[in-house]
Amino acid sequence: MPRRHIHVTGAAEAPLRAALRALRTELGVPEDFPPAVLAEAAAVAKNPRLPSYDATDLPFFTVDPPTSTDLDQAMHLARRADGGYRVHYAITDVAAFVVPGSALDAEAHRRVLTLYFPDGKVPLHPAVLSEGAASLLPGEPRPALLWRIDLDAEGRRVATDVRRALVRSRAKLDYAGVQRRIDTGTAEEPVALLREVGRLRETLEAERGGISLNVPEQEIVEQDHTYSLAYRAPLPADGWNAQISLLTGMAAADLMTAAGTGILRTLPTAPDGAVARLRRSAQALGVDWPHHVSYADVVRAADPTDPRQAAFLQECTTLLRGAGYTVFTDGHIPTPAMHAAVADEYTHCTAPLRRLVDRYAGELCLAAVAGDEPPEWVRAALPTLPDEMAAGSRRANTVERESVDIVEAALLRERVGEVFDAYVIDVKEREPAVGTVHLDDPAVVARIQGGTTRLPLGEWLRVRLAEADPGTAKVLFAPA
Repeated sequence: MPRRHIHVTGAAEAPLRAALRALRTELGVPEDFPPAVLAEAAAVAKNPRLPSYDATDLPFFTVDPPTSTDLDQAMHLARRADGGYRVHYAITDVAAFVVPGSALDAEAHRRVLTLYFPDGKVPLHPAVLSEGAASLLPGEPRPALLWRIDLDAEGRRVATDVRRALVRSRAKLDYAGVQRRIDTGTAEEPVALLREVGRLRETLEAERGGISLNVPEQEIVEQDHTYSLAYRAPLPADGWNAQISLLTGMAAADLMTAAGTGILRTLPTAPDGAVARLRRSAQALGVDWPHHVSYADVVRAADPTDPRQAAFLQECTTLLRGAGYTVFTDGHIPTPAMHAAVADEYTHCTAPLRRLVDRYAGELCLAAVAGDEPPEWVRAALPTLPDEMAAGSRRANTVERESVDIVEAALLRERVGEVFDAYVIDVKEREPAVGTVHLDDPAVVARIQGGTTRLPLGEWLRVRLAEADPGTAKVLFAPA
């Protein structure tokens, strides 16, 4: 599911970059890998466990940001004779490199997730694996979990298979390039079908009440000791690509529930109070939300290229709070087992280079298809995986929240005392003079407090910047 993506460019000695380095230290982020882990990674990179099934004849391609090198997903799309589609989706086989109980395994359990800072990432696995031997880089044979998912003419899943296979990507594509090829009609059929299949899956998502948030990326650019803010709205190709991952996650969940053992990604339905709060935010930001229109329909209609609607989409991510991982064994399927945003049973299985749980989900699916019991090392880890993932997610959320505060403080640090136009998008129930405002320009969301009267929720307000300090990650406004 979406996160707030912020990228920072500029000199390493700039105040913003220094504040981000300090944040890493404060949070105890494990940036450097221990020597034993690096030595083990270097050794297994040269000698991974290779599968017997060879699928290198399939011309896979990857779709990622242009600078990405940790590529754990590759696809090939084709038409079937009956008018449907065949999706081949290769997911890097991290278990071909990471031995249970090894130093690499222990370090992955310590890190849990790749952490994304605005100026770089802290990876789950050493770069020799995540950006080298295990990454689905073009032209290189790689061990993978190969999913084959057959769809009918409407995009509904009719058959699923997954097995270990040797694969080779033919091309490393980025979202803008894929979009351009499809729009100009120059894409080869496996790439051109991404739009066809993606749109069908988006239609089915809408039918079942699912929601995909098109949250834009923000980029902070440092130049001449000042900062500017720019947005990159996601392209349709971003959404079509995400639909292939969602399709696989739902297929994996079905395999697990049929086998009776697995780990699901679950999310309860948002409480009425949270939706009501979001309605107030929509009103404040000028987003049209008629009472008879559902939350899902409003989100689908939102335009991420519009700054206010982009801010609304960011606020929508608050309804994803409460997501977690639920383990089940011996056929006892949890209730509820649904992911409210996906509107179906779902699991994480397509990003094992960046997320610990995906390695285990892949093994559970392989066992389910083969009719075997899951490996003992997988069964032994299941009881503690939800807590491990929860702890890792809390750290990732803290990184994201603190990074946003630092970036916005850097953006505004030379403007303390200035007055801005803002909209009050949230007010604390027990402290009505404390809340959150969204500035029109620059597009900043920050805390406001002060005064003796209740903040006017959902209304325009003139505010004065009282504090902006990247060193303390603090931005504070007061009524003007």
